[in-house]
Amino acid sequence: MGDNEDSQSQGLWLGLDTGGTFTDAVLLGDGKRVIASAKALTTPWNLAIGIGKAIRAVLRLLPAGASREDVSLVSMSTTLATNAIIERKGARTALLATRGFRDSIEMAYEHRFEQYDIFMDKPAPLVPRNLRLSVPERIDATGRIIEPLDEQALADLVPVLRAEGVI
Repeated sequence: MGDNEDSQSQGLWLGLDTGGTFTDAVLLGDGKRVIASAKALTTPWNLAIGIGKAIRAVLRLLPAGASREDVSLVSMSTTLATNAIIERKGARTALLATRGFRDSIEMAYEHRFEQYDIFMDKPAPLVPRNLRLSVPERIDATGRIIEPLDEQALADLVPVLRAEGVI
């Protein structure tokens, strides 16, 4: 573990990141010093396999005097969801919104790349308009219910979602 007493009290930290190709594992001492790193191929059909291989690989690189019991924190991250959105490879999705707000996600704010270019080509919305459905309800800015959710209207959307291949 070296001569840093603080790393003894904090133990080792294990960081994992599952990406589209590789799953990376990094062991940190004293919360910031890289002690070892390893990677394994990501296994999309079962992420646990690639994660397990990366963990085993990095634990084989433990310094003398350290053991897996010294790992006091495990942190997991992934870029898979972000990649699926960027590549538009995710599941067919619907968006259920409060009545009157189904188009809010497409309208956006003035935080565009080209704020003053009215001819800018915007990317297609992640959820097409025909799959943005609304239900009666209203909640104010403080969270107070003004109009309760119409649960029957919500249930009535199930056949629509089935017909559209969402569920």
